[in-house]
Amino acid sequence: MSGLLFVGSTFAAGAVQIDAMTEEEAARLGEEFGIVVGAVDEDIQKELKLQKPQGVAVFEVIGNSRADYAGIKVRSVIKEIDKQEIRNMADFGRAIKKSMKECNFTVGTYEPADPGDPVSWGVNFHFVGCRRD
Repeated sequence: MSGLLFVGSTFAAGAVQIDAMTEEEAARLGEEFGIVVGAVDEDIQKELKLQKPQGVAVFEVIGNSRADYAGIKVRSVIKEIDKQEIRNMADFGRAIKKSMKECNFTVGTYEPADPGDPVSWGVNFHFVGCRRD
């Protein structure tokens, strides 16, 4: 390091932002956790009847993963991880990277209460325990 002080997302010209997170890296971390995710765009917002195109959509849950054991569901939208709001893929990547180092954390999702009932949506919190080897 060059002795520069980084505060939040502010950094000096030419310096690399410490907490930078690409969508590709966030997606890879999601798969490591056990889910295939993507940004909530306007189409997903309309399909899921969300107020804002925020959060991270779950497209697939990988069997026998930490996400699967925690009960994360396909078509849910991740809104928070361990009390940290998730607005986009970068937020998701930073939060899941930090949380997966811990034994226990929570994931807050917005999801259908019953897959057959598109009207009944609600917020669920999923407890993620230690990795099962």
